[in-house]
Parts: sequence; C-alpha cells; structure tokens
Amino acid sequence: MRMFSLEGRRALVTGASRGLGQAMAVALAEAGADVVCASTTRSGTDETAARMRAAGRQAWQVEADHSDRASVLAMADEAERLAGQIDVLVNNAGTIRRHPAAEFPLAEWDDVIRTNLDSVFVLSQRFGKGMTERGAGKIINVASLLSFQGGITVPAYTASKHAVAGLTKALANEWARHGVQVNAIAPGYFSTDNTQRLRDDPDRSRDIGARIPAGRWGAPGDLAGAVVFLASAASDYVNGHVLVVDGGWLAR
Repeated sequence: MRMFSLEGRRALVTGASRGLGQAMAVALAEAGADVVCASTTRSGTDETAARMRAAGRQAWQVEADHSDRASVLAMADEAERLAGQIDVLVNNAGTIRRHPAAEFPLAEWDDVIRTNLDSVFVLSQRFGKGMTERGAGKIINVASLLSFQGGITVPAYTASKHAVAGLTKALANEWARHGVQVNAIAPGYFSTDNTQRLRDDPDRSRDIGARIPAGRWGAPGDLAGAVVFLASAASDYVNGHVLVVDGGWLAR
C-alpha cells in the first residue's frame, strides 16, 4: 500500500473549514501528509487543524477571500512560507447563489465565478509552475455533477463548474509531460451547507434521494479514498480525469 502513502508530502486545501474540504484535508493527513488549511477566516479551520494534529501531522492555518485575486495570492505566499514546498493542491473553496437566470444579480455572478473558477486558476498557476520545474506534483480540483448537467436557478455555479472541468483537462494537457497530474473530483449530492436548501425541501430531497442508486446522500467522508488516490503515486498515470463520486447518480 506504499503507493497510497503521502508521507513527506505537503498539501494545501482550500475551503477546509467544514464539509467536503475538511473531510479531504483530514484524509490527506491520515495518509501521512502535512496540510495547510485555508478558509475565509483563520479560526475557521481550528477544528480541522486540531484533528490533523491529533493524528500526529503538522497543520497550518491561513485565510483568504477567494473572490479576490490579491488575497488568494497573498494566502499562497503565506502557505509556502509556513509549510515550504506544496506538493499537493486541492482547490475546493467554492460558493453558490440561487436565483432564476432572468433575475440573477450580476454582482453575485461575479462573486461565484471569481471564487469557483478564478481562484482555481490563480492557485494552479501559482503552484503549478514550481511543480513543473520539480517534475512532480498533484492538483485536484473540485468539480460537480453540474460540470455535466445544467441544474435549476444556479447558472453561475453551473458555468463555473463546467469551466473547472475544462480547465482541469487544459492544465493536464500542458503539465502531464512534466510529471504533474491535474485531475478533478465531481461530488454528487452530499450533506453539506451548500445543499441545505435542497435537503430542507421535502419534494426535492425525496426526488434526489430516489434517483441515487446507493440509496442515500453522500457523507463528506465518502470523498476520502478519492482524494488520497488522486494525491498519491497510485494516480501517477491519471491525467485530466474528472472522477465522479455520486453514489451512481449519473449512471441512472
């Protein structure tokens, strides 16, 4: 099982305060990585960092407004100062806004695109340069089922997640030959803050659950195996792939 070990690796996980980001950060630590935990506030990752330290790993905490490029780059610089070389980048930070397309506020459109897409490219470019120079590195973007489907009343989120899937492939095409694997995870319907409104709607919640072959919504820990696989040597010949973790939703 050595190919799945992350001993000696340093990772940066954005959106690591709770939910999917927290679960992926903890999974990387449990596989042996030391992790920089990023969120909108430094104290937001207190619980995540405590869980890593309890597992015997180093954890650092940084903050950034992921809708602001300068803030994102400043966070990246701090992460590198604290942890040194970043071997694994997990671009998980994201946001969602729900409005009918004809009424979608342009300010909220900009906020979603900057957070969900621009920050992914900015951080991938920032750390990808060093990875390609060293001839090794892993970038894992968080896509969505809405990288493949249109959704309802979430045009900005859908556009951003389609773009994340495309960007993943574009970067893989350039960087695979330099020993850097760029892939994405597309979570299905998970019990997180982003899906609270759906789960609170009895009709939507029932309809969604009925379509999932696994018979349940995902739990954040269901992403642990996928993120460790894509961060480890086990995925060294996997490039530009969007790994769907959805309980079978797309197969229905």
